[in-house]
Amino acid sequence: MINIRRSNERGGGDFGWLNTRHTFSFDQYRDPRFMGFRSLRVINEDRVAPGEGFPTHPHRDMEIITYILDGALEHKDSLGTGSVIRPGDGQRMSAGRGIRHSEMNPSPTEGAHLLQIWIMPDRAGHEPSYEQKAFPDEEKRGKLRLIAGPDGKDGSVTIHQDARLYVTLLSPGQEVTHALAKGRYAWLQVAKGAVELNGQPLKQGDGAAIADESKLVIKGVEDAEVLLFDLA
Repeated sequence: MINIRRSNERGGGDFGWLNTRHTFSFDQYRDPRFMGFRSLRVINEDRVAPGEGFPTHPHRDMEIITYILDGALEHKDSLGTGSVIRPGDGQRMSAGRGIRHSEMNPSPTEGAHLLQIWIMPDRAGHEPSYEQKAFPDEEKRGKLRLIAGPDGKDGSVTIHQDARLYVTLLSPGQEVTHALAKGRYAWLQVAKGAVELNGQPLKQGDGAAIADESKLVIKGVEDAEVLLFDLA
């Protein structure tokens, strides 16, 4: 069963410095039908104006992944971490018992385009931590590259949840497959371009909740960048 969440149905708005679209309920956008999917709680597609960003604010008990599509974002947190996140990077912040951080677009001329992803942890009270790794395009082109998971497998960043995030880059006609184990669920998010998921068309910004499917076939229709979450 595949239930599609169309891009134009999402919440959010244009605030000048930030153009944001919320796949699930977030901040002032509330829809009881879309409160998350399994442990996946937030997918926000953000476009941040040059020199703007999110000033220091707190989080707790959430696994937060920032995935940059274009531009860059400068991260600073109360752990003393300072880094610039760029396209291809996998960045994970485990908020745990509590953390404060800021995220700013460091460019005075170029916008930043990114996905903010929140995954609920397996329990409350983890030690706050930060991790960032680079995943080159050649590792994702025509294949599903694991970038986040519970055990750091294949060099992925580690999250405190039985959830795995894969990314693929597809050319038109190119396809990848993913076997979904019995009792597992999946969410697919089209970050760029257009694809078919088991024959169903999806375009940029669309998402799909997947249950009771043993095999997923993702085929590029346009040049595409796709995120696939394998969830308990």
